Amino acid sequence: MIGLEATVDKEIIFLVEESPEGGYEARALGYSIFTEADTFEDLKRMAQDAVNCHFDAGDKPRVIRLHLVKEEVLAV
Repeated sequence: MIGLEATVDKEIIFLVEESPEGGYEARALGYSIFTEADTFEDLKRMAQDAVNCHFDAGDKPRVIRLHLVKEEVLAV
């Protein structure tokens, strides 16, 4: 049976937010990785590139999870 410790390092989670200047910003949770792009499709490629540059081949996570956070304020 695989323990939780063995599965946690298999993915990296990026917190994605819309940039005030337009486009998207993404930062990896627990790692010093930040990237940005004009479109969400471009952001996916940029996150892959950032992970490939940050990790050695044997240490690289197998899955990138993009967690899109959208904050809206509504009047009551």
